[in-house]
Amino acid sequence: MVTIYSAHLITISTIHPFSITPTTNMLEKREKPIKTSALCQLCHGRKAVMKRPKNLHKLCKECFFLVFETEIHNTIISAELFHPGERVAIGASGGKDSTVLASILKTLNERYNYGLDLVLLSIDEGIKGYRDDSLATVKRNQKQYEMDLEIVSYKELYDWLMDEIVSCAGIRSSCTYCGVLRRQALDRGAARLGIHHVVTGHNADDMAETVLMNLLRGDTARLENSCTILTQSSGSPIKRSKPFKYMYQKEIVLYAHYKKLDYFSTECTYAPEAFRGTARELLKSLGAIRPSCIMDIIYSGEHLVLAKRKKRTPKYKNPRKGELLDKNREQEINGDGTVSLAKSGNTCEKCGYITSNKICKACILLAGLEMNRAKVSVESGGDGPAKLTKTLEQLSF
Repeated sequence: MVTIYSAHLITISTIHPFSITPTTNMLEKREKPIKTSALCQLCHGRKAVMKRPKNLHKLCKECFFLVFETEIHNTIISAELFHPGERVAIGASGGKDSTVLASILKTLNERYNYGLDLVLLSIDEGIKGYRDDSLATVKRNQKQYEMDLEIVSYKELYDWLMDEIVSCAGIRSSCTYCGVLRRQALDRGAARLGIHHVVTGHNADDMAETVLMNLLRGDTARLENSCTILTQSSGSPIKRSKPFKYMYQKEIVLYAHYKKLDYFSTECTYAPEAFRGTARELLKSLGAIRPSCIMDIIYSGEHLVLAKRKKRTPKYKNPRKGELLDKNREQEINGDGTVSLAKSGNTCEKCGYITSNKICKACILLAGLEMNRAKVSVESGGDGPAKLTKTLEQLSF
């Protein structure tokens, strides 16, 4: 009798509402007050989710978006990059930089009423397993941002694919060829659309890497203009600008991540062999010690002025019959052996592209490739190194 009664009492006490003690899970669900040190340094009301690598400020998502977009707007306004009614081509590769650039320009164009007509311009270098996938991302961005898209291919312009160039000239020279051909392809694509302004996603890290590369190579001719935000060849109607000049690459990645933008994150297969990778690793090591080194290098590049010395060609005492030799005419020999023309804004004798030499750099490179082009080829399925690398990565043993 006593045992049953005691059991009955236990049952009653268990279901009684006033006898329930708070469990550990209930205590964990209570919201803990946010520490002051964890709050956003701008609004002081939301929890910080990131620390800016540029100045180490702790910001929440909303404040980071505002600060990031405002800084780019201030860069555009201070440099006077655009004018109302201008048609602008965005160099779109599908990567994080160009995708964020397209998103930012669309946002700022609507917010501040720039009055721009934005168009996506992509270059198909012909790298199987890499560029074909990234172009699929660009086509999705075209629908997401409601912009027109123009794709220009190396095969169409130069009758060469990048995979063919690498097989002929070697992988170590791939970025040299691709950089020259790509810059000209962007200009040709913009001219085809009747556009005179191309914007690219070059960021602060890219600018600092360029300064380091020119210093390490002793390329004094390009060192002075390494950090120019707006560039234009003499006599060319096409100008290029870099709205991301002062934006760190880490911040661009964070912006794309928090905004959930659709971008292609795979690096080009030929990029690790480029000399730029050496400058990038050096910059990362410097940034770990001094986060402001990127801006410091850009500042140094902006204020660097070099003393220029021209090399003179010897004057012949007996010119050939029919040739007129101007006594006051002097020519400058470039580092690659080409002769600069006295008159600026000339065109290449072979392709008609704007150049300061008789033959443009692209035609010089293509002529060398044609000399080494194989007369007989062995069919191997048409897969380049990028496609083969991707296939090997998917294999499991």
